Amino acid sequence: MAKTSKAKTKTAQKRKAPAKAKTPGTRANSKQAQLIEMLKRPEGATIDEIVKKFDWQAHTVRGALAGALKKKLGLNVQSEKVEGRGRVYRIKA
Repeated sequence: MAKTSKAKTKTAQKRKAPAKAKTPGTRANSKQAQLIEMLKRPEGATIDEIVKKFDWQAHTVRGALAGALKKKLGLNVQSEKVEGRGRVYRIKA
């Protein structure tokens, strides 16, 4: 006995229920939230300052800036060289 296509369609519809749209966000007081606060300061933050605060390695900081903040959260992370400090990262509104 062959199943009808109508039965397959109902089953497929049950499986493919629309998922709720999830907006990316940051939990309060998480390391990501603390990093964002550091970058929102007028003086910004250098990679070395972030490494010391979170006990991360430099490549982890760069990955967090590019992946989590820029790509996933869509934040506008800017960098500039500052005399005596090196490269400083800031989040611009």
